[in-house]
Amino acid sequence: MASNMAFVNNSQTEHSASTSGLIPNFHNSEESAFSEFYDEVKAIEKRDSVLTSKQQIDRLTRPGATYFNLNPYDVLQIDPDVPLSDVKKKYRQMSILVHPDKNPDDADRAQKSFEAVNKAYKTLENEEGLKRCKEVVEEAKIRTDEMIKQKKKQLKKEGKTQEVPEDNIDKYKHAIYVQTCKLFADLERLRQEREAKDMHDRKRKAEDDALEEERKEMEKEWQKNFEESRTGRVDSWRTWNKKAKKTSKGNLKPPKLKAEKR
Repeated sequence: MASNMAFVNNSQTEHSASTSGLIPNFHNSEESAFSEFYDEVKAIEKRDSVLTSKQQIDRLTRPGATYFNLNPYDVLQIDPDVPLSDVKKKYRQMSILVHPDKNPDDADRAQKSFEAVNKAYKTLENEEGLKRCKEVVEEAKIRTDEMIKQKKKQLKKEGKTQEVPEDNIDKYKHAIYVQTCKLFADLERLRQEREAKDMHDRKRKAEDDALEEERKEMEKEWQKNFEESRTGRVDSWRTWNKKAKKTSKGNLKPPKLKAEKR
C-alpha cells in the first residue's frame, strides 16, 4: 500500500502537534469526546432526514465545522463509493439549499456553507482530487483494521473474549469515518506547513535579492565616483610631480672636482 498514502509515511502526522488552531489534533484521550460529538451530530442528521436550508447551514457552520468540512464526503453527505453522477446530483441539491441568494436573512453563514459545498464538489469532480480522496478512505480502512487487530491481540493476551465494539458494522463505519477525518486534517496541516515554508522562502529570497541589488547599486555608485575623480587625481599628481622636480633642481649643487695630484 506504499503507493496509496506516501504522504502518511513521510508526514508521521497522526499524533503531530497542530500547526493551526482551526485544525484539531485528536489524541487517544480525546477519542471518547469526539465519538460522543460524532454520535450527537449523526443522531441529528438521522432525525432530520430531509434537511432544510437552515439545517444544512447549521450543519456546515457548526462548532468544529472547519475540521469536518475538510472531508468532502461529509460535506456532501455521500458514501465514498457513490458514482460521480450521484455526486453531481447531491451537489446541485445542496448548493441550492445553502445558496446566499436563497437565504438573505442568513447570508454570511450561507456564503460559508455554499463555499464548503462548492469546494467539496470541485475536489471530487477533479480526477486527481478524487484519486487522493479515495486513497485517504482506503488508508483509513487499513488503519481501522489494524487498530481492531491490535485490540483483539491484546484481549487474547489478557485471556479475554476477542470482541470489540467495531465488530458492529455501524461502529466499524464510525471508526473508519474518524480515521478519514484525521487523515484529511493531516493533509490540510501538511498543506499549511508547506505554504508557510514557501512563503518564508519567498520572503527570504526577496530580502536576499534586495540586499544584492543594494550592493550592486553601491558598487556602481562607487565606480562612477571613482571614474569621475580620476582626472582630478591625475592632474593633482602631475602638479605635485612638477613641483617636486623644480624644488630638486633649485637646491641641489653639483660636487666640486678636486685636481688630481701627481
